[in-house]
Amino acid sequence: MRILATVLALSAAVGPTVFAQPAPGGGAAVPTLAGTPPASPSPDSPVDNPLQVPDVSRVFPAATTREGVTATLKIFVIMTVLTLAPAILMMTTSFTRILIVLAMLRQALGVQQLPPSQVLVGISLFLTFLVMAPTYQRIHAEAIQPWLDNAPGMTQAAALDIATRHLRDFMFNQIERTKNEEDIYLFLEYSRKAPIPANQRIVRQDVGTEVLIPAFILSELKTSFVLGFRIYLPFLVIDMVIATVLISMGMLMLPPVLISLPFMRLLFVLADGWHLVVGSLLAGFA
Repeated sequence: MRILATVLALSAAVGPTVFAQPAPGGGAAVPTLAGTPPASPSPDSPVDNPLQVPDVSRVFPAATTREGVTATLKIFVIMTVLTLAPAILMMTTSFTRILIVLAMLRQALGVQQLPPSQVLVGISLFLTFLVMAPTYQRIHAEAIQPWLDNAPGMTQAAALDIATRHLRDFMFNQIERTKNEEDIYLFLEYSRKAPIPANQRIVRQDVGTEVLIPAFILSELKTSFVLGFRIYLPFLVIDMVIATVLISMGMLMLPPVLISLPFMRLLFVLADGWHLVVGSLLAGFA
C-alpha cells in the first residue's frame, strides 16, 4: 500500500502526460496533452489523398447559379452521349448485318470457337469502315471540315444536321434496297398513335430519325437472317445426304455429324467460301 501511494503522489506531481500526435501533412510529430483530441486542420491546409485521386471539382463549374447548373448538365449529357456513341454508330451502320452473317456462318460450319469472336468482330469492323467510307467522306467534306475551318454559316447545329442527313440517306437506301419499307410504317404508326391510310404516300422528310433508326435495325436483322439461311442451306443438304447414305448402309449407330462436318468444311474451302460470303455482303451495300 505504501508503494502504491508513493506512485500516485509522484504521478500527480509530474503533471499531465504528453503524447506525440502525427502531423496532418506527414511531417514531424506534434506533442499534445493526454486526453486532448488533436487540432483539426485548417481549411487552407493540404488534405490527405493517399490514393492520389485527381480533383475534378475545378473542371465542373460551380452549380450555385443557373448558368453553372446548365453547364454541368451539358457536360454530363455529352459524357453520356460519348459513352453510348459506339453503340449508336454500330446500330446506324452495316456492322449489325455483317456480324450476324459471319456468326451464322461459323455455326453452320459446326465450329463454335473458330474463328474466335474477337476475329469476327474485327473483320466486321473493318468491313464496316470499308462500306461506310463514302458516307463518312461526305460527312467530313461537307460538315466536319467546314465547321473546323469556321466557314460562314457553318454552325455546330448545321454541321450536325448535314451529318445526320447523310446517315439518314444511307439507312433509307438500305431499307429500300432490301424492300423492307413496311418496317418504317410500323414504327411510324406507333409514333403517331394512328394507322397510316393506304393511299397516303410517305416521303423521307416525314420520317423522323427516332423512327428511322429502329426501322433500319429491324431491316438489317431480317436481311442478315435471310443471308444466314442461304448459307445454312447447302450444309443442310450435305447433312441430309450423308444421313440418308448411312441409313441405307445400315450404319444406324454412327452419328451423321462425324461424317458430314469434314465434308462441309472441305466444300467450304474448295468453293472459296470466305470470298463468296464477304463478296455477297459487300455487294448488298453497293
